[in-house]
Amino acid sequence: MTAVDDRPQTRDHAQMSLELFEQLATDAERGEEGLRFEFLGGKLGVQPMPDSVHAAMVSWLVRQCMQQKPHWDLMTGLGLKVETYREGRAVPDGALVPEDHFLGGPGVAWAEPDGVLMTVEVTSYDRDTNQRDRIDKPRAYAEAGIPVFLLIGCDSGDVTVHSKPVDGRYRDRHTVAFGEKVALPEPVGMHVDTQRLVDLGQSGRG
Repeated sequence: MTAVDDRPQTRDHAQMSLELFEQLATDAERGEEGLRFEFLGGKLGVQPMPDSVHAAMVSWLVRQCMQQKPHWDLMTGLGLKVETYREGRAVPDGALVPEDHFLGGPGVAWAEPDGVLMTVEVTSYDRDTNQRDRIDKPRAYAEAGIPVFLLIGCDSGDVTVHSKPVDGRYRDRHTVAFGEKVALPEPVGMHVDTQRLVDLGQSGRG
């Protein structure tokens, strides 16, 4: 296990207010452009909708969770409040929560991260994926106190587990190559064989 510091050296001033970002994100969701808006480190981020390989990797993990944790839900497309003081907004590829965790709530567009056991991101092949998925997202999720962050690296052929958030960063990080088994620590408590990701990763490069 390796302690890592995902916090940026400096923070730029916010490009826009949180209220303006949320309005833009709502308008984009209603449109037909197929975009996802996020707000991390005071900066607007725009992501294209996932391609078929990206979606297949998320679906694979959904099945793993259903088999091992049938009373938990790996939710997709859920907007979360993240970062210190909940000033960021992110839409993880997956958010693992106890079954019906968000039912009965206020029905807001951006949910509180309390009770989220793990977030999941699958990297893309765009130029921003390294900054977004390997630097900004781990920091944002750690600051929100989410216990585990799982990063599936389409571009690198590996899986990285971040855990033990302390003072806005994940103290532990463990990486395995596609095809190896990976342990997801408590409170997730799962062991996952990633062999299927080998085939999916190769199809993405083809």
